[in-house]
Amino acid sequence: MDEYGVLSILPPALSIVLAVYTRNIIFSLTLGAFSGALVLSDYNPFLAIAEFIETHAFPQLAVASNNQVLVVTLSIGGFIFMLDKSGGARAFAAVMVKFIGNPAKAQLAAWTTGLSVFFSDSGNALIVGPLFKPVFRELKICREKLAYIIDTTASPICILIPFVGWGVYIMGLIENAYADVGLTEDSFSVLLSIWPYQFYAFLALLSIPMIVSTGRDFGPMAAAQERYNQARLEGTIDSEEETDETPTKEEPKLITVLLPLGLMLSTMAIYIGYFAVTDGVKSVHVRSGITLAYIFASMGCAYLMKKNAKTTYNESLNIFVQGMQKMVFICIVLLLAWTLSSICSEMKTGAYLASLIGDRIQPSFLPLIVFFLGAMMSFATGSSYGTFAILMVIVVPMAHAMDAPMILSIAAILSGGLFGDHTSPISDTTVLASMGADCPHIDHVSTQFAYALTNGAMTMLAFIVAGFYPSPYIVFGILIVQFIFIRTLMRMYGHDARGEVTQAS
Repeated sequence: MDEYGVLSILPPALSIVLAVYTRNIIFSLTLGAFSGALVLSDYNPFLAIAEFIETHAFPQLAVASNNQVLVVTLSIGGFIFMLDKSGGARAFAAVMVKFIGNPAKAQLAAWTTGLSVFFSDSGNALIVGPLFKPVFRELKICREKLAYIIDTTASPICILIPFVGWGVYIMGLIENAYADVGLTEDSFSVLLSIWPYQFYAFLALLSIPMIVSTGRDFGPMAAAQERYNQARLEGTIDSEEETDETPTKEEPKLITVLLPLGLMLSTMAIYIGYFAVTDGVKSVHVRSGITLAYIFASMGCAYLMKKNAKTTYNESLNIFVQGMQKMVFICIVLLLAWTLSSICSEMKTGAYLASLIGDRIQPSFLPLIVFFLGAMMSFATGSSYGTFAILMVIVVPMAHAMDAPMILSIAAILSGGLFGDHTSPISDTTVLASMGADCPHIDHVSTQFAYALTNGAMTMLAFIVAGFYPSPYIVFGILIVQFIFIRTLMRMYGHDARGEVTQAS
């Protein structure tokens, strides 16, 4: 049958429900896609398996752009692991510590260092946390504040960089979703168009200097600082923390990161720049440039590891392959997301959802609704990647059928998924931030939530305004509103955040 009606909602709906319930995105996407294949094969289980594999999964692997995304993803994983093993990222971060003299500078240095580790959200926690723990302890700043800074500069900075894993992953999802509805716009151009509308990422990143500039904290974060001050006064903090200090190895040299990053950026600039002045830059040029850049950067890492640590080139190749292995999970998620998208396209899920909504909501409100849905789903599952994969399949066809603002709707997917991931207690980046700062996990989640909620509320306001008056300059106005709001909030409810120990009254 050509019209599947309410059954067309089954694959994405089942994927969402299972993702929330099981918190296993691969299992959820597989069962969701298989349920659609079952409907398409007239409920014959054997034919459903054939439909799933032969008609939808395998053809996705035959798509040239999909193969390119998988190769880029694997090369990024190999480089990140090599850079971590070489100590280059730690060397780059260590430079920031030399310019710290007070609590405000320490927090801004941790923020700046977090921004510099743009190539890996998990690497951010594992680099910035251990580096700044002794600095924050010396300047009497609670561990919850460090965990908040780490978490807020991890995913939000990665999602804004188009040539790291996040950007490549999102471009892959966009390209397939656009193809399913007959849109031919280049995915790289779409990602650049989305960039100024990634409200949550900008609001979260810039909220840190806004908060630090007030010299105050409020809510659970202020209470955590007061508890920390009291514990220092009673002598119970230093004795706990000094026990896990171990002698450090010889510090890696700064060239260990400057050479690979220099090779990476120059290769990308030369390769993509050539096409920019000749044929025009397309997604395939971007992906080719990224792959070459990360391969040359990895070769630079291998050379320095051989020179400084006597690591053989064979050992470096093994390290690179180990890094690629860490990205296999992401590759599987991508394949399943493409398969689900193909099935939903055949079942016309987006068109059916759009017909259900009809005139019930104004198209301008769709980005706000998508932001809500993405935030709830990502919070419940702890996975922004899984949220992007499922919602891209649903929202792009729906926005196309409703004539809703497409760029804003995709931006809402990204902001919603990012907000939920940022606040979720089961998110890997949230857990790693707690680990990196040596902070009790539930304390990090509870102290960060009030600050993240402020960013989330401002993001909602931004999508309401942008829905009716779309402009890339809206983010500047919302940032001003957030700054005024934070200053007012701190003036009314804030407490001193200098980390000074005071006698109990």
